[in-house]
Amino acid sequence: MMSRCLNLGVNDTMNPTLWTRNFILLTLANLFLFLSLEMMLPTLPVFAEQQGANETQVGLVLSFFAFAAVLSRPFAGAAAGTRMSRKLLLAIAVAICLIGTGSYFLATSILAIMLLRIVHGIGFGAATTLYGTAVSDVIPASRRGEGMGYFATGNAVAISLGPFIGIWLMESYSFTALFGVGAGVLLMAIIFTLFVSEKKPVTASSRAAQQAKTDKESEKGQSGPAASVRRLRLSDVVERKALFPSALGLLAGLSLSGIVSFISLFGKEAGVKNIGIFFLVLAVSEFLIRFISGPLFDRKGRSWVLIPSAFSCIIGVLLLSITDSTGMLLLAAVFYGMGFGAAFPALQAWVINLVESHRRGAATATFYNAFDIGIGSGAILLGYIASLTNYSTMYLASAVFYVIYLVIYIPYDRRQSKKTHAHSTE
Repeated sequence: MMSRCLNLGVNDTMNPTLWTRNFILLTLANLFLFLSLEMMLPTLPVFAEQQGANETQVGLVLSFFAFAAVLSRPFAGAAAGTRMSRKLLLAIAVAICLIGTGSYFLATSILAIMLLRIVHGIGFGAATTLYGTAVSDVIPASRRGEGMGYFATGNAVAISLGPFIGIWLMESYSFTALFGVGAGVLLMAIIFTLFVSEKKPVTASSRAAQQAKTDKESEKGQSGPAASVRRLRLSDVVERKALFPSALGLLAGLSLSGIVSFISLFGKEAGVKNIGIFFLVLAVSEFLIRFISGPLFDRKGRSWVLIPSAFSCIIGVLLLSITDSTGMLLLAAVFYGMGFGAAFPALQAWVINLVESHRRGAATATFYNAFDIGIGSGAILLGYIASLTNYSTMYLASAVFYVIYLVIYIPYDRRQSKKTHAHSTE
């Protein structure tokens, strides 16, 4: 019955249904996946410090997670293109996250924490890839932009609530409670995933028809199920046209790593309480600025968003470097939230605009992998700077990444504008 209702919703070309049962279940499961992750981001560094980690090792804790996620994504994407059950693959991926999260309290050494972060990162990288693939299959093509927007809203909710809940559990109860709740949230993600209905097995006749169709698509250079039988190629996960905006995303990740890795430890060093409110204000600023930056991107072009957002992020980290009160901390969150909240979706939109429709998956993977590499590398680099100096100096240094961002983007934009002007006058 459920499968029949889903099919009717997607196949009704006159009025395609978006809010099908599968769509709702996948959206909620994805929300819980990110909620658990966000609960760990500001709290695991404190846990690692209590186990004897220095600033460099705290950076490695985040880096190992990010790099493991990057490495697992191509394999998860390849598995998603096979005949294996996507629901089963998703349940396994989230279960790996659950094992990693639920086992943190057993870690009594930095090495154990890092190994668990690798396990958690592998599961998270696979799960995010598979959820994105699965939900794109249940959204009607005519409403894909709208549907993916609603699906991604779960990430924004998780970013708003996760760090706040995580810090509250850590400070009010214990790390055991934090990890237990994080594992419980992931269990809810698995339960919702298991209730997702899959398509009926393909019959011999329909399989032959599908094979003929995909053979034609592959002859045209399009992606399809037939492509899953060949060996994974670099071009499947790296799109050359997306490399420049992805490089800007990498720089944004380098700066953001200082926020997500060390903000709780910085609060202790600076004597600032209620550090969890920082993430709440950050997320609200990110959400509200999109009502301005999105239309501005469409009407005026990317530079009207990408350049001011970089300056806003610079102001945010400079304010962090001199923060000595809750008021100053929240002001820094407003500026950084506005900057990052405007820049990140603008870079994503730019990446999508650069490529043909059948290359959007590879372009998106290129962008997210660059961003995650920035997060992982930045945590190591900024952690090392903090170990030599202090967290205030580290945030001052993180402003350099956005300076580099502006130094390479502004000349690029000018060259592109001259080329466009030259073509228009020919």
